[in-house]
Amino acid sequence: MDLLARLRAGLPDEAILTDPDVTGAYARDMAGFCDAGRPAAVVLPRTAEEVQHVMRTATALRVPVVPQGARTGLSGAANATDGCLVLSLVKMDRILEINPVDRTAVVEPGVINAVLSRAVNEHGLYYPPDPSSWEECSIGGNIGTASGGLCCVKYGVTAEYVLGLDVVLADGRLLSTGRRTAKGVAGYDLTRLFVGSEGTLGVVVRAVLALKPKPPRQLALAAEFPSTEAACAAVCAIMAEGHTPSLLELMDRTCVRAVNDYARMGLPDTTEALLLAAFDTPDAAADLAALGALCTAAGATEVVPADTEAESELLLQARRVTLLALERVRSATMIDDVCVPRSQLAAMLHGTAAIAAKYDLTIGVCAHAGDGNTHPTVCFDPADADESRRARASFDEIMALGLELGGTITGEHGVGILKKEWLARELGPVGLEMHRSIKQAFDPLGLLNPGKLF
Repeated sequence: MDLLARLRAGLPDEAILTDPDVTGAYARDMAGFCDAGRPAAVVLPRTAEEVQHVMRTATALRVPVVPQGARTGLSGAANATDGCLVLSLVKMDRILEINPVDRTAVVEPGVINAVLSRAVNEHGLYYPPDPSSWEECSIGGNIGTASGGLCCVKYGVTAEYVLGLDVVLADGRLLSTGRRTAKGVAGYDLTRLFVGSEGTLGVVVRAVLALKPKPPRQLALAAEFPSTEAACAAVCAIMAEGHTPSLLELMDRTCVRAVNDYARMGLPDTTEALLLAAFDTPDAAADLAALGALCTAAGATEVVPADTEAESELLLQARRVTLLALERVRSATMIDDVCVPRSQLAAMLHGTAAIAAKYDLTIGVCAHAGDGNTHPTVCFDPADADESRRARASFDEIMALGLELGGTITGEHGVGILKKEWLARELGPVGLEMHRSIKQAFDPLGLLNPGKLF
């Protein structure tokens, strides 16, 4: 019995896509410079049992499987390989439970982040992880890449909120990890092992997520600086003083000018760096005043606090449209995701500016400054071979700079295809050997998302 016949024995016909014009749309995520193959078929299961059938079939026939969410990733982790089965989990999109007493939600992997966030808000609860693609990205994809967002400075990344998982293993067995309790330390933490594994160890079919009480509405502040060094000094002062903003974002002069050109926001041409901060505390105005004083002491030329939620949204709009603005600078962008210690943030931005000058490229940097996660964005023309070469070279130098400063090659986007060479450098030979041993234990045939991570 061939592959399609075996799949149809346990899946409805509409769950199997084979038309190349259709399956081609599932071939890649949003990352550039990442190869993608031609899948043999795309399957869209609706139940855990159907996922088990797919994996049993794939194991029997030795067919590689590439799990996918909403394909909003930026590392090529969801890219197809030639002849693979793309296992798209977008149809498994039910919120199974919201429990205000236990402060948990139980969801399927295809649930969209924003849909879950709004649903728990109705119960007075809050699901903090908020990737910039939150209106499109899925919880399963967030778990696969251990994604973050603007709120990480206070609330942490996705891994902090995954209590337990149901995972279909490569051979079709169903593994349950973790717990539903507020605490628990029984055995190895297999749940954390799957978070960030990018579909290489198993297929998540259900997740138990931790929730928090819904916080007050946040108020924001914008501070303009004459240099990135001054803005980074303010970030260090804010964190050293013990403040915990719900958001602390930084934009360099390239981003500020691009946003001005794109959205006509009227930011002064003399602004070399813009710092955006917010608090969702009971007395946010007082917290903003204290933070504003630290910005002024660090050299801010202007500090503008918002009085209302609407004013806060206007201030934060500059950060939200940054990528759209940079995409208008050149016809393509390549977004890096290097995280460094907060104390090295100024060195990271200064070094990136030097790399931009070296390669004669426009590279704008916006950053989740409160946790040191920078997003240098290389703007280039993919039709220009030399410019594309320089873009890729600059991307690699930015990652090398991050490692030199004691950082990591990815804070929230994952490794996928784009950074697997750099993962080996960061882990070192012993770390890489241990990673491969874990992969072998869970997926001895190497069928799950081959060619990703390492």
